Amino acid sequence: MVARLVIAAPSSGAGKTTVATGLMAAFASRGLSVSPHKVGPDYIDPGYHALATGRPGRNLDAFMCGTGLVAPLFAHGSRGCDLAVVEGVMGLYDGAADQGELASTAQVAKLLKAPVVLVVDASSQSRSVAALVHGFASWDPEVRIGGVILNKVATDRHEHLLREALGESGVPVLGVLRRAPAVATPSRHLGLIPVAERQAQAVDAVAAQAEQVRDGCDLEGLLALARSAPPLDTEAWAPPAVPSPAGRRPVVAVAGGAAFTFSYAEHGELLRAAGAEVVAFDPLRDESLPEGTSGLVIGGGFPEMYAAELAANEPLRKAVAGLAASGAPVAAECAGLLYLARSLDGTPMCGVLDADARMSERLTLGYRDAVAVSDSVLAPAGARLRGHEFHRTVIEPGAGASAAWGLRQPERRVEGFVQGGVHASYVHTHWAGSPEVAARFVGHCA
Repeated sequence: MVARLVIAAPSSGAGKTTVATGLMAAFASRGLSVSPHKVGPDYIDPGYHALATGRPGRNLDAFMCGTGLVAPLFAHGSRGCDLAVVEGVMGLYDGAADQGELASTAQVAKLLKAPVVLVVDASSQSRSVAALVHGFASWDPEVRIGGVILNKVATDRHEHLLREALGESGVPVLGVLRRAPAVATPSRHLGLIPVAERQAQAVDAVAAQAEQVRDGCDLEGLLALARSAPPLDTEAWAPPAVPSPAGRRPVVAVAGGAAFTFSYAEHGELLRAAGAEVVAFDPLRDESLPEGTSGLVIGGGFPEMYAAELAANEPLRKAVAGLAASGAPVAAECAGLLYLARSLDGTPMCGVLDADARMSERLTLGYRDAVAVSDSVLAPAGARLRGHEFHRTVIEPGAGASAAWGLRQPERRVEGFVQGGVHASYVHTHWAGSPEVAARFVGHCA
């Protein structure tokens, strides 16, 4: 089984992404085949992981996919690799609200039988770091914290005090990183700016992170810790194959480019296994849908940052509206929902939906239990899926005459639009947890 590490922290903002991405790039530069993973639903960090390793960044989400799929999905993504690095989410023991350890980094580490490296922001402490690490290491005996990386260390004297304090903790220091502005990655309203929007700068940032990790971390010690992980008795996940009728492979166009960067690698794999030919296109650049398009998938991203450019591509907006009007299956999540609206912040979009979207000061964030309210190209009425919302926009009205989902948290409401072959919603779903979604969608294409 592949050697593996989970990179965690006591809280958000400690430097997990910097350390995890730097480790991935540093080990990859040594000739190791590194499999990158991210705990939770986040789409942005895996883009940096992919840049560091040359492999798709894959999510491990115990809420959306179920605990039983975490290890199989990990095995699928890491097949043939020398090392897997898993970046955690939030604090080590933080998970789905009011659901105990579910979807926490700690739970995923236990499911993978993986040692944990704790990244600690040491910028405002010295001896107290030992109490912090002791508390995290002893909280759950099933979580094995195999080492600490101290981040944002100020001086040699500061490092000496931290190491001395941790000397009695029994948890080895496997790295010390100084403050380094060059490795910072800029953020905005939904987190880091995706790789696709700053490719050249992102390459430089990942290279700087790798250099910082090489200089400050015990790579041999970290690799030895990763190799100490016991065998993981699991079969790798595989998308279920669905024979294409008469050998025909309908073309499913998938939006990409800088405006639509949110997607899970398994979605394309599921669509192909269900018999589709998956063709990517960029709504910022392409003036027509791929030739022979039978279905359209528009995932998440940042159309609000590119509203003027999207509006200027009138030929494509008309093509999308025409495809939707024909009854062809269209699946749109979050950014896709906004793109199908009549307008976004007053700028014209595709006009498929009789609704208008705008930016909001309020962040909507959290896991969702969703029930399909209406029969659609994704699910029959009554089907239950788990998903996630993450946006700073609102759409009015929030639901069409035929809503997409009924939600029960944080309050009971209906949400989204089902009209003809269109399913448009704010809720992101992970189809690996419900592979019948891809099969149903491709079936409607055929």
